[in-house]
Amino acid sequence: MPEDRRGRHETPNERADRRWTELLQEVRVAQTGAQILFGFLLSVVFTPRFTTLDTFERGLYVVTVVLGALATGALIAPVAYHRLLAGRRLKPQLVDATARVVTLGVILLALTVGSALLMLLHLATGGSPFAWLIVAVVMAWFALWWLLLPWLLLHRHGDGDDDDHGDDHDHDHGDDHGDDYGDGDDYGDGDGER
Repeated sequence: MPEDRRGRHETPNERADRRWTELLQEVRVAQTGAQILFGFLLSVVFTPRFTTLDTFERGLYVVTVVLGALATGALIAPVAYHRLLAGRRLKPQLVDATARVVTLGVILLALTVGSALLMLLHLATGGSPFAWLIVAVVMAWFALWWLLLPWLLLHRHGDGDDDDHGDDHDHDHGDDHGDDYGDGDDYGDGDGER
């Protein structure tokens, strides 16, 4: 295997620490967007215009708010996972589980944006079919950048990424250092709890 395809020389614990730090950075970006959107959606019901919405628009609003709540919950889930699993020597499992939940949260966030956009455009255009067309184009745009292009990149370059397939068999020394996750802290920065 070429040198640049062999991944990093990390123990499983070192890899889990790095992946956890990277995951937290990703979650911070997604959480901010989800929380701002959800807060805005909650305030809509208190505006005078809300009373003029028809049955379809109110139903769409309810769907949008529920999607926003689900997205927010999924994107905040890593905090709960960490609190429940910290100190139990399960960091690789923690990272894998929270990565799946965050992926679900990002999908729910995209659906929330699409639903909110449909609600807004339906109101702005008086229920024109063009609102549906515009939302379909925007959702296709999300699917292109968030799913299709990463998937194509993964398959073009294979699945030998450094997160899951590095040369750990050469470097697994079984050194847990007697701490929570093998490096002395929860986040890999030396300041974690013991």
